[in-house]
Formats: sequence, structure tokens, C-alpha cells
Amino acid sequence: MHNHPMTRFPSASRKRLLAWGTNSARAWVLFACTSLLLAAGSLLLAQQIATRTALESLERQGRADAGLKVALLRAVLERPRSLPLILSRDREVEEALKAPDSARIAALNRKLEDLVAGTSASVLYVIDVKGLSIAASNWREPSSFVGSDYAFRAYFSGAIDKGRAEHFALGSVSGRPGLYISHRVDDAAGRPLGVVVVKTEFDQLESDWRDALRPTFVADDNGVVLITSIPSWRFMSLGTASPEVLSRVRSSRQFGEEMLLPLPILSGAPLSENARRVETALPGGTREGFVEVGLPVPSTPWSLHFLLPVEPALNAAIRQAQMAALLLLAPFLGLVAFLIRRRQQVLARIATEQAARLELEQRVEARTLALRQARDRLEAEIADHRATEARLQGVQQELVQANRLAILGQVAAGVAHEINQPVATIRAYADNARTYLDRQQLEPASSNLTEIAELTERIGTITQDLKALARKGRSAPEPVPVRDVLTGAVMLLKSRFAGRLEALVLDLPNPSLLVLGNRLRLEQVMINLLQNALEAIETLPGGQVRAFVEEAAGTVTVVVQDNGPGIAPEVLRQLFTPFNTSKEAGLGLGLVIAKDIISDYGGHIGVESRPTGTRFSVTLKRANP
Repeated sequence: MHNHPMTRFPSASRKRLLAWGTNSARAWVLFACTSLLLAAGSLLLAQQIATRTALESLERQGRADAGLKVALLRAVLERPRSLPLILSRDREVEEALKAPDSARIAALNRKLEDLVAGTSASVLYVIDVKGLSIAASNWREPSSFVGSDYAFRAYFSGAIDKGRAEHFALGSVSGRPGLYISHRVDDAAGRPLGVVVVKTEFDQLESDWRDALRPTFVADDNGVVLITSIPSWRFMSLGTASPEVLSRVRSSRQFGEEMLLPLPILSGAPLSENARRVETALPGGTREGFVEVGLPVPSTPWSLHFLLPVEPALNAAIRQAQMAALLLLAPFLGLVAFLIRRRQQVLARIATEQAARLELEQRVEARTLALRQARDRLEAEIADHRATEARLQGVQQELVQANRLAILGQVAAGVAHEINQPVATIRAYADNARTYLDRQQLEPASSNLTEIAELTERIGTITQDLKALARKGRSAPEPVPVRDVLTGAVMLLKSRFAGRLEALVLDLPNPSLLVLGNRLRLEQVMINLLQNALEAIETLPGGQVRAFVEEAAGTVTVVVQDNGPGIAPEVLRQLFTPFNTSKEAGLGLGLVIAKDIISDYGGHIGVESRPTGTRFSVTLKRANP
């Protein structure tokens, strides 16, 4: 029958192997948590970098595309601009304006019709000095401009005043939007005879923009959309139009009855000059993110706005960046995992070798006569040490008794107070019982006598604890309830700190929790620790002392901590040295004796102190592990 390899080793070796296994598991848990954190951080960083890079790339692409569109728009604008200038110097136009007879007007109509057929202009027409159209290229059509009054139009008044003008408006006759380019016609003396106007429409340009599937629009200096690839956006405003703009547009009938509603574009964070991130809902679609690039249109007060969708490029960039980050991180984490595994294998081999060596040493020691002889000598030395220890324990018992009597003196007044109250109550119950007996009321009299018996039992408990505290000697360890030790210590401190025990927070353990020791000696230790803690916070507002229990597999730790000023470093270094104290009336023996008492039962006392408080921990063997 073969046992597990670990069963061949002694208990100390098994503990080492178990500790190694625990540390190994912790190392892998730490590696997993660190890997997850690194992966999450890498993905987040990759997302941020990819977002910034994608937006910069979209902005560059948007500027390039917008620049091409601006160039195309300029080309469309420049072609019809020369027509009004040339016609303003044409003799036939001048003669028709001077003497508008039917023959000259008919000839001018045909000439304008021929010119429009060979250019990209929509309509060419001539207006006299009063604003009345005398000839037009569409003279044959039902919607002919001939005979219409355009004196109210800004392109007419602008040309008369300044010689030339450009004005984008909704046609008053055709109802179609377009750019009106006008030039004044002067006679030889420089007097105005009329105005030549060419209207250019942008249907083909808008159609090309729509085919490109990228929202594009042109706005004037008032922010009103003039040319757009989305018809429903025409004559909407980049922002809320001011009352002055609305009044001017309405009076000139530039855009008919349009309300100049704001565009459905939500502005986001700016990316750079003339570029920003926005959100909008295209007709028939849901809200999407775009990069908007705005560029000025040379030779006009207009600006061209070009929108590129963000989500497709951004999502692709983020996926690629995160995949690259994970691909870069994976080899690193693999290398770290390999090194951790390699190190654990080395440590496992070392632990196994140490366990085997320890087992061999124990077998050799068990079978060596020299070791038995050394053991005999050691036993003799132990006997000498025990004798010395017995003498030291005698001195220790004297010190413990001195400390116990000192505590007894401090609590004597409190015990008298504790006894005085029950005695007074007993007297009252006795008087009442006599009265009830005289009245033949036996039931209340019996109840009072029962209360008297309970009060006398309480007095007996107090005096018994007081006598036990004064008793001298050392007892063998026995199972002691931790709860009784704490409650007994607090009861004996009630008189010393009457009215101040509200600062003590006592977390009592389960009554079944037992430790090895002696109740009276352990109470003496707890009295010392609780008294020191309460004195440390005595003058502090908001001071608090807390006592609680921490359980482990084979031990129980009683913790007493306060939020006082702490222990001075020079006192802390010699805290368990006899006659070392920071109290004016102290002997410096309380903690020394407490340490010796706890050591007698195989335990130890620890202390941690900071300027914000002190923590004493008393660790004892558990009686029922």
C-alpha cells in the first residue's frame, strides 16, 4: 500500500509544502488579476488612441474632400459671372434700354435665348432703370420674366448703386432657388440705363453631392443654407436666426415664406479650426455621429460644410487597435506565465528536497547514540533551568500579587459602591415584605423575598471576585470562556471609571468560545489593558476604546484598541521592561506581569501604536479548536 508522498514527511515539512502550494495559488490569482487589469487598460488606451487617430484621419479626409468641392463650386460660379459684364457693354442691350421698341426687344430676346443655350446659366434677362424686366431668355415660356418688376430685389439695387451685385434668392416667378449675378448698364455719359442679370441654379451640383452620399451644404454669411445635398435642409439656419435677419429676409422676399428653422445638428467637441464632431439625424435615418469640416468659398461670403460619418471608420479603427494591443500583450503575458511556472517548479523542488533532508536528519538523530547522550545532558541542563525558572516564578508571583493588590485598592471603592446599592435595595424590599406580611399579602411578600435573594447572590459574586483577585498563586491552565473574562474585567472597572464606560465598545464573543488559562489571571491582564486604554482617552473628546475577538484555527486573539494619542517611541521600545512607565504614579510592572501571565499559558502579547491610537492583541491557545 503506497501513501501520498506528502505523508512521508514530518508535520513541519508538510506545513512547508502546504504553504508553498498556497503561495503558488496566490501567485496565479495575482497573475490572473494583473493580466485582466493590463488587458482592460490596454484596450482602453487602444480605444482612446484609435479614436483620436481616426478623428484626425477623418478630419484630413474631410478637408481634402471639402477642398475639392469648394474648387468645383468656384468653377460653377465663375462660368456665368462673365456674361453680365459682357452684356452690360453690348450695343444691342444699350440701344434696347435707350429705345425699347418691339424690334429691338425681340432681337434682344433671341440673343439672350441663344446665349443661355450655350452656357450653364438658367436665365438671362435685362431690367430697365425702373426695375422692370424688358427682355429675358425665357421669353417663350409661360413663366417668362419679361414684364416682371424686380426693383425690390437686392441684386437690382446693388447693381444700380455699386455697378455689380450677387444675391442668392428664391425666384419670385419660377419659385426655384438660385444665384443672381447682376451688372449695371451705363450710357456714354456714365448714367445708368438698366441692369443685366444672369441666374445660375445648382441642381446638377446638388445631384452630384447626393450621389457621393456625404451630406454637403453651403451657407451664407447669415448662416442660412443655400445649396445642399439634402433638400429638406435648404433655407434652414446654422443656429437660431436673429430677429434682424428674419426681418430683412422677409422684407426682401429673399427666401419666400421660409421660417429659417435651425438645422437638426447637435454640436460636439471641436477637433481643430473649422472642424468639429457633431450629431444629426439624416432624413429617414437615426441619429449618427459626423465630423463636420467648414471651408470658406473664395470670392463669396459663403462657407461650405462637409460631413463625414464617424461610426464606420471609428469602429474599424478601434477594433484594429484593440486587436493589435492584445496581440502585443499576449506574448508578454505568456512570457510572465512561463517565468512564474518555472520559478514555482524550482521552489517545489527545493521544498521537496528540504522535506526529504529533514526526514533523513530526524531518522539519523533517532538512531544515534550520541544524540541520546546529548539528550541526557540536555535533560540535566533542563532540570537546572527548571529550578532557575521556579525561583523566577516565585519572584513573578510576588510581582503579580503586588499588581493584583494595587488593582484591588483601585477597585475597592467601586466594589463598596456596587455593594451599597444592592444593600439599599434589599432594605427597601425587606420593609415592603414586612408590610405585606402584616397585611397577609403573601404573594407580593414572596416576590420581594425572591428579589432579596437575587441581590444577595449578586453581592456574593462581587465579593467572591474581589477575594479571588486578592488571592496569590499560579493555577494550571483550564478552559475559560473569553466572554466571562471580558465581562468580569469590565465589572471590576465600573467603579474606577464610573460614568465613563460609555466610551468602551465591547464586542462579546459566543459563550462557547474557550481558551486555555485561568479566569482570574486573564481578568487581571484584561483589567490592565482596558484601564490603560481608558486612561489614554480620558481627556480626549470623542475618545473610544473597543475590545473584540478574532478567531483562528487554533488560537483566539483578544484585541483592545483605542484612538488615543499613542505611545511615545522611546517608551514603546522598552514597553515590556520592568519599571518602564509613562505614568507619574505607575510602577511600570503591569504590562510586564501581563506578558508573563500570557506566556505561562503559551500565548503572547503584541502592540502597535500610532499617533492616531494604540492596539494591543492578546493571543491565547484555543481550548476547543
